[in-house]
Amino acid sequence: MELFYSKDIRGSQVLFDKDESVHMVRVLRHREGDVVNVIDGCGTLMECRLEDANPAGATAVVVCETPGWGSRPYRLTMAVSPTKNNERYEWFAEKATEVGVDRIVPVLTERSERRVFKTERIRKILVSAAKQSLKAAVPEISEALGIREFISAVPSSALKLIAYCFEGTERRISIRQALEESDASEIVVLIGPEGDFSPQEASDALAAGFIPVHLGPSRLRTETAALTAVETVYSKYCL
Repeated sequence: MELFYSKDIRGSQVLFDKDESVHMVRVLRHREGDVVNVIDGCGTLMECRLEDANPAGATAVVVCETPGWGSRPYRLTMAVSPTKNNERYEWFAEKATEVGVDRIVPVLTERSERRVFKTERIRKILVSAAKQSLKAAVPEISEALGIREFISAVPSSALKLIAYCFEGTERRISIRQALEESDASEIVVLIGPEGDFSPQEASDALAAGFIPVHLGPSRLRTETAALTAVETVYSKYCL
């Protein structure tokens, strides 16, 4: 199934940017009158009829819509500190989208080695991953936030989890157990940088209601831990 993406929808008319138009018209050779499937990035799949097969800016008209296409019974926010190697973060974002995530927040901590985070390239990766994995919703990628700013903004109704070593001072449960003991539909998972959270950051998270969890006995890289959390949530609700 081919999926195209557009966020420029005006009533029943869909306008495609140049990259999507070139892919549709020159690569896949669609012509006027062809039926194409389009996602709006917000959860709706639209069956459209191509009106203008212009590779510089194609247009289509909506024939029918399917809201909530490819949706899941939970909302997942992954708050993950940027990795030193940006390609590792991009890999996590792509794979998390394929599995199922709603929002990715780069959180800056005391031990974060990357302090500047650019979101535009990742947005394109998320769109591509959503289309490839047959999802109508494209995850939100937030601008980078300081960890305390993020912690204070998480709603109290969410299931809030933090993966942190705690060096034996705090009892941790598995992320699977935490999910099974909660009926919350909104889940927030906090993953630290290569050097982990500082003790004060972890303490602040606990004070704000975050539950300390582990992801098994192995020591995982930041991006691996984050993807493992995404897969655990997905398997609990969808498998």
